[in-house]
Amino acid sequence: MKNALKQARSSVGLVGHLGRGMQRVATDAVLGSRVGLPRAVEALDAAVLTKVLGRPVSSVTVLGGDAGTSSRARLALTGEGVPESVFVKMPANNAATRLMGELGRLANTEVRFYNELSADLTGVPRSYGATFDPLTGRFVLVLEDLAADACEFPDTLHPLSPARAGQVVERLAKLHGAFWERLPAGRGPLDWLYTASGDSTSLLTGSLMNASVKRLADRTTIPLETGRFIIDNYRAAATLIDRPPHTVMHGDAHPGNVYFRNGAAGLLDWQAVRRGHPSRELAYTLVTSMTPEDRRAGQRELLDDYRRALVAAGGPDLDRDELWLRYREAALYAYVAALITAGMGGMQVEDIAMEGLRRAVAALEDLETVAALKASL
Repeated sequence: MKNALKQARSSVGLVGHLGRGMQRVATDAVLGSRVGLPRAVEALDAAVLTKVLGRPVSSVTVLGGDAGTSSRARLALTGEGVPESVFVKMPANNAATRLMGELGRLANTEVRFYNELSADLTGVPRSYGATFDPLTGRFVLVLEDLAADACEFPDTLHPLSPARAGQVVERLAKLHGAFWERLPAGRGPLDWLYTASGDSTSLLTGSLMNASVKRLADRTTIPLETGRFIIDNYRAAATLIDRPPHTVMHGDAHPGNVYFRNGAAGLLDWQAVRRGHPSRELAYTLVTSMTPEDRRAGQRELLDDYRRALVAAGGPDLDRDELWLRYREAALYAYVAALITAGMGGMQVEDIAMEGLRRAVAALEDLETVAALKASL
């Protein structure tokens, strides 16, 4: 009875969430550029940026840009007390991608992160201004231009060395330690943070995974069915790895969301911030960032490094064996994310998405994740 009520509440929540997302996209289409925030980078003029930055901007020049789950651009600015260049994120150009963003609450989450959480952290791009329109889902996020500094930006096709993976692990420990025991059990200033399994849209995950397997079946020799138990039992397995204790997680710390500056790692794209157990984040990051060979050789030592860094950052001394078990279980997250990203398309370049999936399936096998999940469920 309890599970049935929980399922019903989740279904109602999903319907409501889908409805809000569709309403925002439809409202945005109807209103066009007549009201609210601009719809495109080209419409970001000096007057708009003056309001967002809270400083007088005299001129704006687009230096370049690209698109993914959002529209992104580098801008040159002139004005009193404004940076010479900035990095800007805005809604995606097409309605389908915007709707996907609404499902993940990507824009609202990232704006809230920069407005409410980022001041407590290092290794995060500086925010000059962030605003979100709940009526249309439009947003403007103005960040420091890391490309103008001596930063390095890896990606999945250029896997991290064990040393650099260690720098990322240290950055994650500082994030997790900063918010350990600061998340409310009920109402509170951070009650907007939810677990991945607690999101009503998780009802769609199993269907998306099945669809992805079908789409990829004729395109790859990667043994996708290694994760069949996860596909068929996703909600139970996801709830298992999201059991407490919780802290704030980046939520999407793959290599494309990492940068290195002055010998230290930093994290980009805070649009998937969640609450959860560190093992979920550690497994996802190490599985997607390293070659399977380097990960297998160094993951236990990297987890030990994380435990020490977490204590230094104000967190607890996690039990070594328990963290290892939870890390093995949490490798399901890398598989789920990589499978859907590769299968649905449009979120990453195909060769990057497929390499991430290859690493995720390899981790399921050598960490014996399915066996660990079956033993714990």
